[in-house]
Order: sequence, then C-alpha cells, then structure tokens
Amino acid sequence: MDSSAATHVFVVLIASCLLAGCAGEREEGRVRPQQAGQPMDPLRTTGQLAAIRGSALVGDQQGVQDGLMSMHEDFRKAIKLADPMRRVDREVARAVLQGMDGLASAVWIDHENLFVLVDRNELRTQAVIDDICMRLEPLGDTLGVVVNLQSAAARTREEQATLSRNCQLQPGDRAFMQRTRPVDVVPAELREQQRRAQAWADARGDRSRQAQESLEILMDSTPELAEDPRRL
Repeated sequence: MDSSAATHVFVVLIASCLLAGCAGEREEGRVRPQQAGQPMDPLRTTGQLAAIRGSALVGDQQGVQDGLMSMHEDFRKAIKLADPMRRVDREVARAVLQGMDGLASAVWIDHENLFVLVDRNELRTQAVIDDICMRLEPLGDTLGVVVNLQSAAARTREEQATLSRNCQLQPGDRAFMQRTRPVDVVPAELREQQRRAQAWADARGDRSRQAQESLEILMDSTPELAEDPRRL
C-alpha cells in the first residue's frame, strides 16, 4: 500500500470514528459505559493491518506490537472475553462508589457480582448501573463486572426485583464463561421481614437503619457474605 492509499484509509477511519461517536456511546442524551459484544469493524481492522504492515516495513517493532495488541483487544471485546489481568479491585471499587448519590451500600457477592443497594426506588434504573460502571472503568476491565441493583425502599414485588446487568453488555447477556447468578431468590419470610423492617424504619424516619436491615436480609440469603465479613 503506497502512502496516498494509507492516508486515504486513515482519513476514512477518522470519519467513521466521528460518525460512530468513538468518544463514548451516547443514548438518549447521556454517555454510556464501554460496550462489548459487537462484531469487529472490517474498516477498522483493515486500517490496523495497514498500520502494522507500515511499521514492519520501517522496522518499528513497537508499532507492530501496538497494532497487534489493538487488534487483540478488539477481538477480545467482540467475543465478550473479560481480561483476567485487569480485574477491578473490589475494595477500591467500594471506596470509589461511597460518594455516589443515593447509595446505601455496595457489597461484592463474589469476584464478579457487585450488589448495590440504593435508598430510593427511582434510582433502581439502568442509568444508575451505567453511572456505577463508568465510575469503575478506570479501575480495570468492567466486562468482568455484573452490577445487581436493588432498592432499600422497595415495597412491592416489582420494586424488590433485582436489576442485573454486565457493565459492557445488554441486559440478560453475560461475558464468556461468566455464570448468571440468581440474586432475586429470597425466601418469602425474608421478604416479609424486609417489609416489616421498612415499615418500622419509615415510622422512625430512619433510612440508615432501613439500609442496615436490608443488608442483614442479604446476608441471611447469601451464606458467602456471612462466612466472609470482609466483603461487607
């Protein structure tokens, strides 16, 4: 490929990037987290191959390595494979989320499932999951994180349902080899206990106590948390 053809490919790539919104996914006027699971872009791959070939011709080994790593990263995201070398640090993640508006608590159920409790029903939304995921992005590969969102103020069965999503995928989808964990499986007696605790907390206007009661219910229904209190 001569220099004029390479320049043409570069210009086309930049134009495509601008049209696609490479700075971030935008939906309904808001910026969304990184997205995985999309097919590799043939135009982008062509540009990467051209850049690798150009680097090889001039003996630029670092350029060749960078190009190969870029292609590998695109392939990894296309097949929805989380990067095991860039796992999000759980304790740092909880610290980052502490200042989030409406957050009652954040607990890691296991190495990939993050349970988040918010203090208002209107915060149990996909937009809040987006916000959580974007706060975690600087810490590592969020393709390895599933956010499970519940409301401490829930009263009805619908409000008590957990909103779960992998940070970089569509609802219901999971990364390669990532299991789907049923977080909503809570016995009826625990739901009734939660309802009574909420009524009591509302009567006192004690939101912090309400959140604590909800966490106790979570521990009762998730033995791993009770066995390892460091996760709280």
